[in-house]
Amino acid sequence: MDKGTRLELIGRLREDADRICVRFGLRYRVIEPERANVKLRYGICYSDGTIKIRLHHVKTREPLKYSSLVSTLCHELAHLRHFNHSQRFQDFNETMLAWCRRQGIYRPGRAPGEFLPAPGLAPGAPSRGVIATPSADRSRIGPAPPEQLALF
Repeated sequence: MDKGTRLELIGRLREDADRICVRFGLRYRVIEPERANVKLRYGICYSDGTIKIRLHHVKTREPLKYSSLVSTLCHELAHLRHFNHSQRFQDFNETMLAWCRRQGIYRPGRAPGEFLPAPGLAPGAPSRGVIATPSADRSRIGPAPPEQLALF
């Protein structure tokens, strides 16, 4: 995956995460791509509010479907409220995914490689590159959960 695609995907995920966090009263510190050599998980949430998401398929190295990335994003954001995999966590995760479906953020069933346009762009319009870098004034962390959890 090239750097431009990686930056665009992580930028879109951050924009969507901001919308989700406003709706559900969540705060994260940073969302960043997972290291390229990580193969056993799709995402992870650390106790300091750092969320890492794998953006590519392990074997093909192609970008994952955006709907898969949003699903992982919601899973990791849900850990900001419930730092476990309890029924309350699962219910909250499903509530977030349902809201994301209604908002058009989560659209399962898209073809591989089919990217949704960035918010405000008409379908088929050229995509804009989004470069978002974490900084201290962009802090989105609430109370720190006790440790880290992997998606699977």
